[in-house]
Amino acid sequence: MTDSKRTIGVLGGMGPEATILFMQKVVQAVPASDDADHIPLIVDNNTQVPSRIKALIEGTGVDPAPTLADMARRLEKAGASALAMPCNTAHNYQNHIRSAVEVPFLSMVDLTAEHIFSTSPGARVGILASPAVRMTEIYETPLSARGLKTIYPRQEDRVLSSIKALKVSAVDAAARESVREVAMELESEGCEVLLVGCTEFSLLADELKQRFNIVDSLDVLVEAAVSFSLATAANSAPQNT
Repeated sequence: MTDSKRTIGVLGGMGPEATILFMQKVVQAVPASDDADHIPLIVDNNTQVPSRIKALIEGTGVDPAPTLADMARRLEKAGASALAMPCNTAHNYQNHIRSAVEVPFLSMVDLTAEHIFSTSPGARVGILASPAVRMTEIYETPLSARGLKTIYPRQEDRVLSSIKALKVSAVDAAARESVREVAMELESEGCEVLLVGCTEFSLLADELKQRFNIVDSLDVLVEAAVSFSLATAANSAPQNT
């Protein structure tokens, strides 16, 4: 497998562990016998993107949109044929990213909503994600448009604390237990599909799969990025998905 691959630009750093996990999953998704078989990535692991938590939840932070737009332009200029961003909450600013570049933006949110609709039509979807995801309705809007009902955790403070802990340590035992208990709560509320809508929680997805019917948004993005890269110019992935 040595055909030319199209380069994926990654808006990363939100957080760093999640960006690394995305890269690892992209590598694992390609059957390769040589370096040249793998997907070329240009990664801006920008840990200095203004806090989405402060901007969207606390209402005290700097708007991340200009920084994300600048990252997108740099990645395009560096040679990216499409952009991916392994951070769900930052997709609140996806229109700013799209308007800054001409290359496609592979929306993890839209792709995940379509995946759930195609595999579990009419399902009740429990959203394991930052409270900012509920506040901005970035998943509720595309899921509702497809006839899917959304359920959010009641213990939002606990969810947010777990996200913050996982940004510090990917192996935080207390955060791991909190996430499991919140997932059980969503299950008890009647969710049929557990959407992992925070890439910090993607670090725990393998453990969650042992009990819950989950869709990990990071896995959906990985599949889209690999498919786009491997597609020929005449058979490309949808533009600005």
